[in-house]
Amino acid sequence: MTVFVKDLLEHLRVQPMYSTNALLQKEITTSDISRPGLEMTGYFDYYSPERIQLIGMKEWSYLMAMTAHNRYQVLRQMFQPQTPVVIVARGLEIPEEMYRAAKEEGIAILQGQSATSRLSGELSSYLDSRLAQRTSVHGVLMDIYGMGVLIQGDSGIGKSETGLELVKRGHRIVADDRVDVYAKDDVTLWGEPAEILRHLLEIRGVGIIDIMSLYGASAVKESSEVQLAVYLENYETGKIFDRLGNGGDTIEIAGISIPQIRIPVKTGRNISVVIEAAAMNYRAKQMGYDATKSFEERLANLIESNKEEEVN
Repeated sequence: MTVFVKDLLEHLRVQPMYSTNALLQKEITTSDISRPGLEMTGYFDYYSPERIQLIGMKEWSYLMAMTAHNRYQVLRQMFQPQTPVVIVARGLEIPEEMYRAAKEEGIAILQGQSATSRLSGELSSYLDSRLAQRTSVHGVLMDIYGMGVLIQGDSGIGKSETGLELVKRGHRIVADDRVDVYAKDDVTLWGEPAEILRHLLEIRGVGIIDIMSLYGASAVKESSEVQLAVYLENYETGKIFDRLGNGGDTIEIAGISIPQIRIPVKTGRNISVVIEAAAMNYRAKQMGYDATKSFEERLANLIESNKEEEVN
């Protein structure tokens, strides 16, 4: 996904201090952010000009202690053609030499009011999510009780119909048919819809429906963490399915493993209710209550009691 300087104005609390339409169209290619401390002393051996240059209180104080001539010379070295943008934090005053260097090298200057560390965190989080490599998977991503559930299965098994039923039960749909997923960090998988399919759902025999228009804004969600995968498969006599919930199956997407539950589908089963219960049960496990372990402990106690009765 491509990120431009103008996107920072739309998604972060920054404002343009010097910019043109052309400069706002500059592409940001990396989520790494530079705090140019050593560079201000004249050390440029490992300088990365392709990064966003973030000026905080320390950098600003050092700059302001310089003479106007030295300040201009350092900024001219820092501002390279491949530098996408310079951001000054804390609402600090921007020296005239910075404006002059930015105009000469064609770099926009933005200003934020937030503390430098907070602004840096917001920038990193936004860029990491936007620039992360996307992987498209087939399925329906739902937000069920605040938890992201990816519903997958064989073609024609009823994934979209199940998603529609869950919407009617008060849950929110994130994406239908194609889910774009990416690793938000080392342990978090995130999903969002393809832009062309946003808020849309396909029902065989009916066609494309707009969930936002039919059910309102409360029925959709722009993106969600993917915490649980549910795979729907046709019920077959003799096929063994997990009955106790201790299978521990997982699926790996974008390098991250998430738990997977396989649910058999046959006439008469209300799959949306089953998925709803599976999501609640998974959340209960995350909170420390595991019904399977509780059952196994009761069973073990019962067997032990029977043994003692036989001995007596």
